[in-house]
Amino acid sequence: MKKTLIIGASPDSSRYAYKAAHMLTRFNHQIVNVGIKRGEVAGVAIEQPEKIHNDIDTITLYIGPALQAQYHDYILATKPKRVIFNPGTENYDLEKLLDANGIEPIEACTLVLLSTGQY
Repeated sequence: MKKTLIIGASPDSSRYAYKAAHMLTRFNHQIVNVGIKRGEVAGVAIEQPEKIHNDIDTITLYIGPALQAQYHDYILATKPKRVIFNPGTENYDLEKLLDANGIEPIEACTLVLLSTGQY
């Protein structure tokens, strides 16, 4: 299973990050929630982007391009295999930076990838 770090995690059940956390755990993927809100999602506490996790396969983004710059160093230090840019999070500059560092950028929807068996 692919351990996934969710950037933009939220305890608000109407948010797509919330739905993704629950779907990922339902599909037996371990998750790490990172965000600015306090609380937990799918039984996992929401962390601040301080602790670097070295065992992350995928980062899935739920924050827009305007907020992503503050996460660049964190994402690179985490060294995931891929970063999923969910709809509305597409960012050419970050995608180029990821490519240059051997991390695959993917413009897709985590929920769709999971439901179609392409995750």
